[in-house]
Amino acid sequence: MRWLFLLLVVLNVFYYVWHQQEAPLRAKDVTPLSLYRGSQQDIRLLSESNGYMGGGQQQDCLFLGGLARQESIARLQLRLAEMGVKVRSSSKDVSGEGYWLSVAPQSQRLLGDLQLQNLSNEFNELKHKIMVCEGVAPVQ
Repeated sequence: MRWLFLLLVVLNVFYYVWHQQEAPLRAKDVTPLSLYRGSQQDIRLLSESNGYMGGGQQQDCLFLGGLARQESIARLQLRLAEMGVKVRSSSKDVSGEGYWLSVAPQSQRLLGDLQLQNLSNEFNELKHKIMVCEGVAPVQ
């Protein structure tokens, strides 16, 4: 009986040591993110940054379209004129399909997400893209 008791004690000690090796390590101290970023803790819009539209950067324009028929794009142009948005037909090949209108940069602020959603509901195939106004290659 003594041998059985000693065997169980040895097995318990072995079991204890084995589980202590698999115990999870203590959590590592993590330094706060604010110490890494320093003075750049606030979020700024691209239009609020210092280098926006300066130097060699190009202005982005909003393109509306993707409509397959000329009549649909004419109706869209009239609808945008009622809203006070200045547009012109785009000669730029935006996606290779349909007709597109280029929204003047001064009028882009009039077209928010809600207005674009309403126009998309009114014109089923309407898409909008923001791209560089002029071509990629410089004009010589």
